[in-house]
Amino acid sequence: MRNHRDDPELGAVVDKYVTPGRRYFELDHTPFQDDPVLLQTLGRGLAEDAVRITDEDLGLLLGYEWRAQLTASWLIAFDRRIAHRERIGELLPANERIYAGRGFCFALARFGTEEDALLLVAYLQAFLSRTDRGEQDSAMGALSYLDEQLGTDHAAQFLGETGAWAPWLRERFAPPRADPSPTLEYFRDVIATRCAYAEQSMKSLSPRH
Repeated sequence: MRNHRDDPELGAVVDKYVTPGRRYFELDHTPFQDDPVLLQTLGRGLAEDAVRITDEDLGLLLGYEWRAQLTASWLIAFDRRIAHRERIGELLPANERIYAGRGFCFALARFGTEEDALLLVAYLQAFLSRTDRGEQDSAMGALSYLDEQLGTDHAAQFLGETGAWAPWLRERFAPPRADPSPTLEYFRDVIATRCAYAEQSMKSLSPRH
């Protein structure tokens, strides 16, 4: 794998968008920070960079490690860079780190179309039976959010007594990890809150948004 410390082109992109202020760390906790000033500052910076970054630089970040992928997915989500949909659809099942996977799910939810819902369905059909992965909760939350937005019912196939969601949730969040286990509504609300945060942050910029 390329190392940004030894690669001037990649290093410049990482130094500009990923590492300042440990942005990648903040993203997995956003927007559930208690400090409204921090949220506004972070959102404004993300919105500005989402508009500024080139598709070529986003491609570099998506081809790197999880911190870069997580940051890229948020920037893509904020500005709805749908040109990267296919790449995200490839990276989600290939992902080995939960944080990047959650970013990919957020981006698909933010794009907001049937095509994005079907990418999530395909991922869940392949991976919801596995507990060695960690982003299925984000995928289900994103799919449920899209169902709500689109008036569809794709998530239904994974629910109920015969669905794979409940067994995965019990296994993944078995006590003492979580008691009680979080619900699908909780994960949908996480995605909905992040989408609203992105929308609000982008609207704070130019009239274009």
